[in-house]
Amino acid sequence: MEAGGAVDSLLSGACVVFTLGMFSTGLSDLRHMQVTRSVESVQFLPFLTTDVNNLSWLSYGVLKGDWTLIIVNAVGAVLQTVYILAYLHYCPRKQALLLQSATLLAVLLVGYGYFWLMVPDPDTRLQQLGLFCSVFTISMYLSPLADLAKAIQTQSMQRFSYSLTIATLLTSASWSLYGLRLRDPYIMVPNLPGIFTSFIRLWLFWKYPQEQDKNYRLLQT
Repeated sequence: MEAGGAVDSLLSGACVVFTLGMFSTGLSDLRHMQVTRSVESVQFLPFLTTDVNNLSWLSYGVLKGDWTLIIVNAVGAVLQTVYILAYLHYCPRKQALLLQSATLLAVLLVGYGYFWLMVPDPDTRLQQLGLFCSVFTISMYLSPLADLAKAIQTQSMQRFSYSLTIATLLTSASWSLYGLRLRDPYIMVPNLPGIFTSFIRLWLFWKYPQEQDKNYRLLQT
């Protein structure tokens, strides 16, 4: 029993540390925006979708009574909101971004209304919310596949961050093991694509090293 509790604590701690480490990689973008007072080379959509993902998993954690999910996603939602507000502050053209934000916020509110008002049974609500969170997380992990294809085509990995790739791998692996330990497929399954895509990116980083990226960029100038 004590050994099982130690394993649970270890996995929980790993999930918290690795996930918050992954979320904190956005601090470099935040610093870049503050220094340059612009949003050049910084993407807005990942902040927005990650925020929605955090809020969805936060609801699942509250319903499940899982403090690991609650802590990680509460802190993550705060960080992503800070990144979003900073981006909106420094971006000169806000209309399209505000429309994207309002659309996803409306979807999130409709989802909250459905799960909390239209699904009275707690077990059914937990299953349906878990399925929604799983599908959303899988779509986020698979979304960079187009960029991976572009990296293979150009033989350049300049679109990707090596540190973020490592953080994603560690985060996905820890959550997969955590979900396996809890026998919760909604936590375990959606993180498997994160492991898969991270290994692909690591292989591409090895195949197309930074020195080769520099040569490629010189050829393009």
